[in-house]
Amino acid sequence: MVGNLCLHFAGHAPSSMNYLAHAFLAGPQPASRLGGLLGDFVKGPIESIARHYPHAVVSGIALHRRIDSYADRHPAFRRSRQRVSVLRRRFSGVMVDLFYDHFLARHWSVYCAQPLEAFTAEFYALLTGNQTLLPPRLAQALPGMRRDDWLASYRSIDAIGTALDRMSRYRLRRANPLAGAAEELQTGYTGYEADFRIFFADTVAFCEARRARRESTLPLRQFAMT
Repeated sequence: MVGNLCLHFAGHAPSSMNYLAHAFLAGPQPASRLGGLLGDFVKGPIESIARHYPHAVVSGIALHRRIDSYADRHPAFRRSRQRVSVLRRRFSGVMVDLFYDHFLARHWSVYCAQPLEAFTAEFYALLTGNQTLLPPRLAQALPGMRRDDWLASYRSIDAIGTALDRMSRYRLRRANPLAGAAEELQTGYTGYEADFRIFFADTVAFCEARRARRESTLPLRQFAMT
């Protein structure tokens, strides 16, 4: 069961919610992977962020932002957003983010040789070893996130539904139609899945090219895989 995945916003839809995808697309370097998640929490100009985080973490945050911009322009992602009903179209971005993490979890072996549960365990260990760099709400949620393996649970439609329902109930101040949104994944499953396959293949290539040009070679400090 997914816990409280809606950690960082209130009153409006978040910019993105695809935590599993960002962790994977950040690449194998631990600091970049941490930055891939922090990109959903840390706001402001990169120049300001660079004063508070190690260089490689900042590179991960910057890549996260580029991925979000790339997604907003990608035809397959835009097509998925158009599949969302008019009733919930305002929340189509966060819905599609979660839908795509569902497909990534389901088809994980296509994209990564490491088993999903091993990847997520390693990722939780990274977060645990660097809690001083985590926003308070993320640090507080981490024990439950690790215990229940929220990221691997994305392979279940029920878990996606739970996340969206909790978002609707606890994290949006105004009345909203987000509850029950997982039904749109079920009814439009084939179309969303086809869009995901196109989008993710392109995004993997995009990120590999970005990392090849920009990935830091500086020594990594204060990151422990424990």
